[in-house]
Amino acid sequence: MEPITELRGHAVPLAISDVDTDQIIPSEWLKRVERTGFGEGLFSEWRQDPEFVLNNEQFAGSTILIARENFGVGSSREHAVWALMDYGFRVVISPRFGDIFRNNSLKVGLLPVELSGQEVQQLLDIVTREPATEILVDLESQRVSVPGASLEFRFLIDPTAKARLLAGLDEIGISLTKEAKIRDYEQHRPPWTPSLLVD
Repeated sequence: MEPITELRGHAVPLAISDVDTDQIIPSEWLKRVERTGFGEGLFSEWRQDPEFVLNNEQFAGSTILIARENFGVGSSREHAVWALMDYGFRVVISPRFGDIFRNNSLKVGLLPVELSGQEVQQLLDIVTREPATEILVDLESQRVSVPGASLEFRFLIDPTAKARLLAGLDEIGISLTKEAKIRDYEQHRPPWTPSLLVD
């Protein structure tokens, strides 16, 4: 997992509320067994409309998605997060996320940033007006800023999740930081207890 410390990039304004995971990645894409290649299916039904924001070349290469409230609600599919990341997004900004979507995001390195509805609307307005606007998301200081517009907003994040994202550690990576202790335990454990290591 890539560490997230500070991300500077352009944003896509998705001015839609109540975006559920079926809309993020439609069910026909769930037949894939890999964790890659889902970017092509991101919002695939909506992308059939030539006017949909992701079809606008001005927003190509954006790494931040800004949406209205209740982003990622609905079913618990991890594929929604994989699709966003495979497409190139590293941060999603919204006033409120589905709980399972938020947890899935934090586990694989997609940063969900919650701002107030008013703050999100300010960002949507700016990016819609000026697609080339650069946005800075600083996880260390927990701030979102628009340097060109002198805007800055604070966001909250669970301290444990923040530490993991800053270090670029998923749950397996966290376990591997304890590898020396695990091996020491294995070497000294009573022989009748189950082994944790596979040679």
